[in-house]
Order: sequence, then structure tokens, then C-alpha cells
Amino acid sequence: MSTTRARTTPAPLTGLRVLDLATLFAGPLAATLLGDFGAEVIKVEHPGRPDPSRGHGPAKDGIGLWWKVLGRNKRTITLDLSTPGGRAVLLRLAATADVVIENFRPGTLEKWDLSWEELSAASPRLVLARVTAFGQFGPYAHRPGFGTLAEAMSGFAAITGEPEAPPTLPPFGLADSVAGLATAYAVLTALAARERTGSGQIVDMAIIEPMLSVLGPHPTWYDQLGHVQERTGNRSANNAPRNTYRTADGRWVAVSTSAQSVAERVMRLVGRPELIEEPWFATGVDRAAHADVLDEAVGSWIAARTRAEVLSAFEKAEAAAAPIHDVRDVLADPQYRALNTITTVLDPELGPLRMQNVLFRLSATPGAIRWAGRPHGADTEAVLTELGLTPAEITSLRAEGAL
Repeated sequence: MSTTRARTTPAPLTGLRVLDLATLFAGPLAATLLGDFGAEVIKVEHPGRPDPSRGHGPAKDGIGLWWKVLGRNKRTITLDLSTPGGRAVLLRLAATADVVIENFRPGTLEKWDLSWEELSAASPRLVLARVTAFGQFGPYAHRPGFGTLAEAMSGFAAITGEPEAPPTLPPFGLADSVAGLATAYAVLTALAARERTGSGQIVDMAIIEPMLSVLGPHPTWYDQLGHVQERTGNRSANNAPRNTYRTADGRWVAVSTSAQSVAERVMRLVGRPELIEEPWFATGVDRAAHADVLDEAVGSWIAARTRAEVLSAFEKAEAAAAPIHDVRDVLADPQYRALNTITTVLDPELGPLRMQNVLFRLSATPGAIRWAGRPHGADTEAVLTELGLTPAEITSLRAEGAL
């Protein structure tokens, strides 16, 4: 079922215009999230160097599939911002926009005479989101960087993996994705402030910072206790049993016992109620110190049963367990199907495409995927014509190399 549908009410961000000048993942994802809820997003790419995300990962018929997701709900134009014509067009676009999202190294926009002063002069209500690895100032500000460096510097890699194994990086763009979510939140916060002040402002998003927020209280633990969390694999330092366990049919499940009552239910379910009476069972931290005992109790019980039997028993016992899914399982899972988490979008190039739906459901003004990522520069002439440029001006810009 396609998400394209008639609306009875406008989407919540209808009327908002966003210029997406960013490449790869964090900045473009923020623009995607805004577009999913009605913002008009204009993706600006270099004429000869498209967003590298178009070439990331598997492709079908030469068409990058990641771009189909990341580029959804965006109109695509080409513009070389380093040329006089490209700069002039960008300023004209900025005068019509509410938000500009960019991820050039600090100083790049300024080099092109597209600084905050120039952009805000074109539109005093503009919000400029600047997404970089390290932020706009500080000793690392001018270094090149990607999400991988944030995963390393934030402490994520240091606590991920088995105790005796190397620090582990995620096999996907975790830090970029977290920063994309944070940037969308920051933009909406700045827009809310604009409603009170009438003026736009700069959002300075350093990709190394949101990862620290999602990692929890590690800085406070160290500040107050000198505590440094070590790698524990799938175990938690805060509760047990918490691990992945293999079932009799060779499948895997995950078990969590963050609540004391759930930990007790699990022990009763696996036939080890006497462990509940141990003095150390009373707190999550003390249970974590006895994870070997608890993992043996839970793991041996699960190993004697199929995954279906395990999940059914856990559900009846009101204990927390879930199957370890790969993408095939995700697409088949009845809960994801009920939520329409993976939806189908009709694409002129590839036909029906399945991809993640919008991030959340609103009861009165839902978001929607109106189209998948479009070809490089597909909307250049249409957008510039709407901006008031004549065919002769567009031809001149192409001759200059600005488009």
C-alpha cells in the first residue's frame, strides 16, 4: 500500500520551505524528517558531484537504493555555490526559505560569500542549521570528519563489544542518524523561538555531541564516582539476566530484566525461583554481578525450547523477550505490519519500493511519503522558473556552469 493519499487536513509542516545543501547522512536525514511531515524540501546538489549517498550501498539498475529513502519527499536541483550565478540563485532561494541545512566545513559558506550575514539579510526569519563533525569552533572545528569519528570519540565504541575484544563500531550510520534526529529537533526548536521573536538564528550541530546524550550518565558517573564503564558484550552493568540466548531450533532471542518484577517472573518461568531469595537478587547492579549464574539458568532453559515456544512462554509470564530479527524477519513481523512501519512507495524509476514509513504517527495531521528520492537535478528548471528566472537566465547559468 502506498503512503501517497489524499489529505483531509494539511500536514503539520506544510508551508515550511527547507533548502537541503548537505551531503551524506546527518544533515540530509534531518531534511528528510521535516519533509515527511509536509515541509517543502529542495535538495541542492553540485552539478558534477551529486550527494555521495546516491552511490552508497547496493544499487538496482544503476540507481542507488539508499538515496531512494534519504531523498524522499525532496525536489532536486543542481547549483554550484562557488560560482557567482550559483551564489545569486542560492540567495534568491534563501529569501523564500524558512530553513537552510548545510554540512560544509566551517568557513566554506563564508568563502563563497554565503555567510550567515548574507543569508539572514536575504531572509531575517531564516534558520541556518550547520551540521559538522566537530562544531563551528574549537581546536578540531576545521578537521574533516564523519559519524564514525563520533562513535569513537563519544565513548560508544569503548563500551561496545566483548570484554576481551577490540572496541566495536556499528555497521551502519548510527552517529549520523542520531545527529539527524537531533538536528530536526533543533530546527523545530529554532522555528518555535522564531514565532516569539520574529527572527531566525543559527543551529550549530556537532555530530560528536548527540551521541553523548544517548549514551546516558557516563560523564556524571565518572565525575562523581570515577566510574568508567567497561565493555560487557550483550550483558548490562545495571541488571541481569540481560543477554541474547540461542533456542533449540538455532534461532536467537533477547531477554531484558530492567524491572525487578520482570526479573522475578523470568526466574519463576525458567524454574529457578530459589534465586529470587538470594540477597544479591534484590537490585539490578547486584544481579549483574552474578550474571554467570543467571545466564546459565535462563540460557539452559531457552536452549531446550524452540524460539516460538520461548516467546509464547515469556508472553504468558509477562516477561520481556523478543526475537533477534534480521531484515527478512522485520518485513514479516506482525507488529511492524500492524503499524505499517515498512510501507510501499510507487517510484517512477523502480516501481513499488518498500522502505521505512514516517517516524511517528499523528492522529490529526499525519506525515506521508509522497515520492521516493528523485534523479539528480530533476527539478532544477521547475524550481528556478517558480523563483522567477527566465529561460534565458537559466540557459546563461548552465553556460556558466552554475547549474
